[in-house]
Amino acid sequence: MGASVKNDISQVSQLFNFEPGSYLERSSRPVYALVFLLPFLVFYEIGTILLNTDALRQSQVRVVAFVWLQEALEQLGFTGKLSWALPPLVVVVILLFLQVASRKNWNVRASLVGAMLVESALLAVPLIVLSLAVNTLAAQPAANALEQAGIWICSAVEAATGINVLADIVTGIGAGIYEELVFRLILICVLMLILQDICRFSKQYSVILAVAIAAALFSAHHHVYIRGGYIVEAEPFNWLAFGFRTVAGIYFAVLFAIRGFGITAGTHAFHNIIATLLNAYIFTG
Repeated sequence: MGASVKNDISQVSQLFNFEPGSYLERSSRPVYALVFLLPFLVFYEIGTILLNTDALRQSQVRVVAFVWLQEALEQLGFTGKLSWALPPLVVVVILLFLQVASRKNWNVRASLVGAMLVESALLAVPLIVLSLAVNTLAAQPAANALEQAGIWICSAVEAATGINVLADIVTGIGAGIYEELVFRLILICVLMLILQDICRFSKQYSVILAVAIAAALFSAHHHVYIRGGYIVEAEPFNWLAFGFRTVAGIYFAVLFAIRGFGITAGTHAFHNIIATLLNAYIFTG
């Protein structure tokens, strides 16, 4: 079952073709991504409301990528409750548009959606192992390495929720969806248009540059980002953490190119969930 690169750059939801009707082909369709991610979207929205009674006016447990979408919608004239409620609809509309543009079958098999859940969880494991390995090697003294190691989480949030595991899981799921939307589905597409169509770089060089730039920006926004026109400092800068998240960004970009948005966002979300649980119940006792 070979894969061939698509010639049309407009098909940004999946850059590879698989045998029609196979699991890999079906599960990479935008409609499968929509059905697969919809429970995650609902869980994130309901969880945010329940965890923060002032959620309609604040962004206490909102991921930064979500807040950016809110600000963009506010600039378009959507304010108040609309700017809070529309970001998940943006995800739905984009996936519906991509499904229509793909002209692929709309039928969805529940069994395949379940398989996507398992695949996403398994694809998160390599990043967990990499983070643990790097942190363990960097921890000093060696005798206390396990307690110091922990696992870096690939999500940036507006406010730390460290003691609340459920809050961390909710924000981790939101990050999996909205960071992949911003840094892979949107940013890589925009960078490809700039590099290939405006700068006239070759497609291969454009892909490499787009992936590298998107990965670096994805990593950097965990340390510093723009919020409401101001530069906000987040997690203190650390070269190991920055390097790991850059590698994670490249990993997600490769997944995005091969498996599409749904599996990539699911993998990101599962990474954050697993890392949160391990950090809460193993590395911090």
